[in-house]
Amino acid sequence: MLAARQILHENFDKSPWLLRRHNERNVFYQLMVRAGDPFDRILGRLAEHGVEAVDLNFACDAPEIRACLAGSALFNNIDAFGSVAEQCRRNWSGVLTAKVRLGDETPDWQKRFAERVRVLEDSGIDALIVHTRFFREKFKRRARHEFIPWIAANTRLPIIANGDIGGPEDVAAMADNLRPACAIMIGRHAIVRPWLFAAWDSTFQIDHGAVWHRMCEYIEEDFPPEVAFRRIQMFTKYFAANYAFGHSLRTAVSNARSIAEIRERATAFFAARSTVVTRPLVAGV
Repeated sequence: MLAARQILHENFDKSPWLLRRHNERNVFYQLMVRAGDPFDRILGRLAEHGVEAVDLNFACDAPEIRACLAGSALFNNIDAFGSVAEQCRRNWSGVLTAKVRLGDETPDWQKRFAERVRVLEDSGIDALIVHTRFFREKFKRRARHEFIPWIAANTRLPIIANGDIGGPEDVAAMADNLRPACAIMIGRHAIVRPWLFAAWDSTFQIDHGAVWHRMCEYIEEDFPPEVAFRRIQMFTKYFAANYAFGHSLRTAVSNARSIAEIRERATAFFAARSTVVTRPLVAGV
């Protein structure tokens, strides 16, 4: 999620937040937007650099995002919400999607949700991404995909389902609820298992240690050392879910004092050939 205003000050060829590898295609740039942002300039700059698609994040409930009157705070302010969606559509001719949650868990949440979906319809966005949790649930309760059929029946927008989807087995298990959606979005599970999409229709042996080290190399290529250090720790927190005793890897890396020490501790963990779990648990991570 990119701070929209900051895009005006970033170098697309050097910024780790914006640069693209030569083999990347159809990258969505997800924006943290606020009322009053200069959308003509922000979206114009994205267009100048060949960006194909933009996603507006109205779903994030993190305190620092709410403090900016963005994310869930913007979703709850329906006038500002509508204005932002309309301005973004007016200034962006490419693919435009919006990501939302179900809102606040109140007795009238469905009415409030439906009102906002109508606002997005009227704005002319191309599709709606729905993470089927309420704001304050964070990631601690299961995603409520049983609401997808109701949402799809009450909008002409294509629905992209998000939340607790970790692979084809989940899609099969939730087929009835997911069927009205036109697509699915996978978030945290793709961090835990970066090979997830390559292995979607086939199985192959995974060298977990090699994947971890390759990801660290990418992070070090993109970020300055002090930022890379924290990013590697963050990635490892998720990646550790692949192991029955992943807390050992997570703790060892979180207590390291340098990238070299992180690599040393992780290498020792992988050499011990800890038990890999079939189904990583990422709830609350």
